[in-house]
Amino acid sequence: METTQLQQQLFRHLKETLPPHLSLVDELCQLLDLSSDSVYRRIRGEKPVTLTELKVICEHYRLSLDQLLSLNNESVLFQAPGILNPSIPFATHMRGMLEQFKYFNSFKQREIFYLCKDAPFWYFYLFPGIAAFKTFFWMKTINNEPGLSTTTFSLEEHGFHECFAIGQQILEEHSVMNTVELWNLESIHSTINQIAYYREAGIFRSQKDLLAVVDSFVQMLDHLQAQAVKGAKFMPAATEVGHKGSIQFYVNELILGNNTILLNLDNKRLSMVTYSVFSYLITQDERFATKAFDTFNTLLGRSSLVSRSGEKERNRFFNTLRDKVNQLR
Repeated sequence: METTQLQQQLFRHLKETLPPHLSLVDELCQLLDLSSDSVYRRIRGEKPVTLTELKVICEHYRLSLDQLLSLNNESVLFQAPGILNPSIPFATHMRGMLEQFKYFNSFKQREIFYLCKDAPFWYFYLFPGIAAFKTFFWMKTINNEPGLSTTTFSLEEHGFHECFAIGQQILEEHSVMNTVELWNLESIHSTINQIAYYREAGIFRSQKDLLAVVDSFVQMLDHLQAQAVKGAKFMPAATEVGHKGSIQFYVNELILGNNTILLNLDNKRLSMVTYSVFSYLITQDERFATKAFDTFNTLLGRSSLVSRSGEKERNRFFNTLRDKVNQLR
């Protein structure tokens, strides 16, 4: 492929990845500190892009030259938000996730597909009790935050109201996206194990705190079941008017995958893979998306749809989950 064609291909790719309301020319003028005329000449291929400009563009839009140049190899470029500053406060990490969802919702078509090895992060922020516990666990046990190293968990002391408020905003953003979720009976086991460990290790300040967290966990499951009944997502205590995005809730009791999130945004496909418990990698690589979507759809074909229909299977699934959680009392 000629250099001019490659350059034109680069700008076509950029235009396709931008939300419709953003102007590629305006974006590049600001990014490269060039006039609109200079940008247009580069877009048309009349003036070559310098290596410095190409570096700036690739860093800003998180592009892979391998992909742009159609190099035939198995390398995939992932973005890892927060990787340059791993010690950021947990609330800052959550704000980053909120900004991601706001970006997703800048597109007209926005669909999210989740293969749930664990319950999705944001659902724990439906109710304050389970939200406080999970935030405490992530900060103390995963992030090793010094201020919590010898602290026991108390709902009164560790409400984490800022994190809960951000979590509610993430849920609001998530609720306007159409969603397909694939769950397994194991999807809540990690949280059950965390609560059981804290109970056995004496990290709950009181029995009252333990029971409040378990009650809140059951509330979360009740709400997820209510969403599956209606086939729509909504916030707790919302009216019918509050229903926003649709949800297709599938159950597969045989296959436990990993936590993979796939997105379709105006026919632009993104793939996200979680790591280190609550961090994630994200890529726009179409080859990766194709393989991930193919696997996801294969699993759906071997799973039971329990939203709107499938009442018997839905009740059995959620009753089993609730029984597992109630054994923590």
